[in-house]
Amino acid sequence: MAWRVEISRTAEKQIKKLDRQVRTDLVRYLRERVVGATNPRSFGKPLRGEKKGLWRYRVGDYRIICDIRDSDETAVVLALGHRKHIYR
Repeated sequence: MAWRVEISRTAEKQIKKLDRQVRTDLVRYLRERVVGATNPRSFGKPLRGEKKGLWRYRVGDYRIICDIRDSDETAVVLALGHRKHIYR
């Protein structure tokens, strides 16, 4: 079964603020890598510290922060943005 991607309200607001090309790249990454993956963790890295349990995906200078839920095979996008701002 393929994984699904859900985008949180916060992430929706963040993606609307991004440049069109960056937005296209991020959405394409999610469609090509995460949605069709048998294991979306193989493309990302786990976060540490206070964000432990979340995963990040790197798309150029931008990051996608996700909560990966095995129970219903869903990756919930919690935040996305430039690497200099996303971890704050």
